[in-house]
Amino acid sequence: MKLRTFLLALFSLTVPVIAQTPAPTSHPLASQLNDAFAGVFEKVAPAVVVIKVQATADVALQGLPEGLEFYFRGPDGRPMPVRPTEGSGFIISPDGYIMTNYHVVESGVTGEISVRLQDGRAFPAAVIGADRKSDIAVIKIDAKDLPTVELGDSDKARVGHFAFAIGAPYDLPYTFTAGVISAKGRDDLPTEIYQEFLQTDAAIHPGNSGGPLCDLDGKVVGVNTMINGINRGLGFAVPINLARDVASQLMTNGRVSRPWLGIGILGLEESAAARAHFPGLESGVLVRGIQEDTPAFNSDLQAGDVILKIDGKAVGRSRDLQREILSKAIGEAVEVEYWRQGRISTLSISTGEQPEKFIRTAARSRSESGPESRQAPSGDFHGMQLEESASKSAGVRVAEVAPDSAAAAAGVRAGDVIVDVAGQAITTRQGLEAALAKGDSRRGVLILIDRGGQKTFAILKD
Repeated sequence: MKLRTFLLALFSLTVPVIAQTPAPTSHPLASQLNDAFAGVFEKVAPAVVVIKVQATADVALQGLPEGLEFYFRGPDGRPMPVRPTEGSGFIISPDGYIMTNYHVVESGVTGEISVRLQDGRAFPAAVIGADRKSDIAVIKIDAKDLPTVELGDSDKARVGHFAFAIGAPYDLPYTFTAGVISAKGRDDLPTEIYQEFLQTDAAIHPGNSGGPLCDLDGKVVGVNTMINGINRGLGFAVPINLARDVASQLMTNGRVSRPWLGIGILGLEESAAARAHFPGLESGVLVRGIQEDTPAFNSDLQAGDVILKIDGKAVGRSRDLQREILSKAIGEAVEVEYWRQGRISTLSISTGEQPEKFIRTAARSRSESGPESRQAPSGDFHGMQLEESASKSAGVRVAEVAPDSAAAAAGVRAGDVIVDVAGQAITTRQGLEAALAKGDSRRGVLILIDRGGQKTFAILKD
């Protein structure tokens, strides 16, 4: 009896302990990551939307080079239906404001935009504001009490941090991909967008545009915007800190205000031809020209100056200078250190507000010119008809420029007077042609132009 009593007592003590002990796992860290990854999707996906834009036929045909329109017209000459474009976005306020890419909704200004939520509801949407330069847009749907994303801090994102993309690639909505932040500060991409991109190897494909790039906490750190080839592991996102500022301005004013100086620029690090014109200078930003009635126009800065620093920060490329100026407030005074004819000086310029419709058109694509402009004038030189200036020391005047030519692409205009080629003063047409012939037009030849009393630089490149 004593033995039986002892065994029963022992059993009563041990059985509950065994029953309450969880089964051991051989991958505790992997299990935690499983839960963390799934948690990101479950937190963010309800606020991600699929955007479809149906452009009107007229909008779809606008801007197409002549000769390509027929691809969008039927046998009777009438516009054919245009396939809707599809992208992604995410809800940033419970009353229906949605952030996405400009390029996702640009044709929806006069077309139709529809938005579908994860729960299956669909709404028409209107464009509140769209900013081409940042590729950010805000649209709105008429709904309330919507789920929203939590915006993070892209400045705190580190290379190596986990990154997650949610979007609708290839018409497959709510696709979730994982990777890491593979680089920060990418600013040398073939785009006119100013900011420095976040780079990720989380798979991004067409249809992801405008969707969120999230961190491990489910906070949005970027807006997926670009890819470099398919399945290359190279995706790029607009940092959310900049996107948030742009979206705020679009929601408040319908447009974005930016500071500027009003100068045309070229980084010496970007052009061997430009560096050759300034021996001894390996870095800096050349002032190619100055717009009239701008902050720079009203200062002592001149075309041909090379800007070395902005408020003490060295600038070597165009984007370096753009980034420094864009970080200033409108009306803020900046100190400009510049090189002029071998001497280094400083001056102060207060930034102005960049005009909303200011667009540089110097580097025109050949496809933008109609067939009638394809032929250069007879006797032209790089697309220019030249004539001697009235003054023997005043350079050579450009009488005419073929629209589809190296000169037109460089921004040369009829009436310009070419006064210098690669550091050589020009007084005659013969001297100009000889100087241009010596230069390597494949790499680019730097020319100095007098345009109505204002000096501006151009690069002639075949």
